[in-house]
Amino acid sequence: MTPDSVMEIGERALEITVMLAAPLLLSALAIGLLVAMFQAATQINEQTLSFVPKLLITVVVLSMAGPWMLRLIINFTRQTYMQIPELIS
Repeated sequence: MTPDSVMEIGERALEITVMLAAPLLLSALAIGLLVAMFQAATQINEQTLSFVPKLLITVVVLSMAGPWMLRLIINFTRQTYMQIPELIS
């Protein structure tokens, strides 16, 4: 196992992590921004107001992107396992 192969696997793992986290984080960020703008416009200073919309959008995005995310992580795991013989020799 060479340092280049370790770096390649680590780089791919970080890419997969970003791809898996991005839909959930970006949707929660967008909803949080919308709720914050609504709170600023109406001068409602309730800190827990943004929790429920963020939770709902996270569940919706996870249910829609879940199969894609699962395929992505399964393919990465399968490719990593298939590379084990090459990495040992």
